[in-house]
Amino acid sequence: MIAPVIALLVIALVSLLVVRVGSTALMMTGISWDTASFQAYSAFFGVGFTTKETELVVNHPVRRRIIRDLILAGNVGLTSALATLIVTLLQSGSGGNTVLMLGWLIGGLVLMLFISRLSWFQKVLDHIIQRTLERTGVVRALDYELLLRIQHGYVVSEIEVPQGTYLAGRTLRESRPWDRGVVILAIKRDGKTHSGIPARDDMIQAGDVLTAYGKESALQAMTQPFEQPETKNKEP
Repeated sequence: MIAPVIALLVIALVSLLVVRVGSTALMMTGISWDTASFQAYSAFFGVGFTTKETELVVNHPVRRRIIRDLILAGNVGLTSALATLIVTLLQSGSGGNTVLMLGWLIGGLVLMLFISRLSWFQKVLDHIIQRTLERTGVVRALDYELLLRIQHGYVVSEIEVPQGTYLAGRTLRESRPWDRGVVILAIKRDGKTHSGIPARDDMIQAGDVLTAYGKESALQAMTQPFEQPETKNKEP
């Protein structure tokens, strides 16, 4: 009598694993983990959401193929799970057996969810999934260091311009961040992109968020207070 419950738990375990594989595969194509996980769950369980993130998926051939496979696996998996659940309840017979079966089922699902929430288990599982996908050639992970040509010690980061720094209230021509090994890639002001390709005459204001490229130490120095050089009075 326990066999149907085990079968249902196996189907649930495989379903969670398929969603995890789909999420990892989507993430390897260049989208964030949150977006990848949301889209994978939506596709597997057949829940559609009209969002801008959906366009990132359907307009990409590899992501579209992953979503298609998740939809197919979800329909097959959910149908099998429902069929197994119905058979389990019918075979349980008396009310006592039904309660026992439901107890085993709920206990197994709780244990499965608990294990899947363990951080070390997630890391090991994601590593295995990613390595398997890379070796089989199903998904090619994007190498952002190669894409951005980032060398050791250099980063692309967002920094907020505090009041009193040498950037605040000056144009790029005046502050000349490139002399410090920093390239300003974009300027965001009031939550909106003010300049996608900043020119030398663009004014930087306190509170602006800059997308910059350079050494991490140089980027951190840009947020430090700007000290004017002291002028010594000459004695007569």
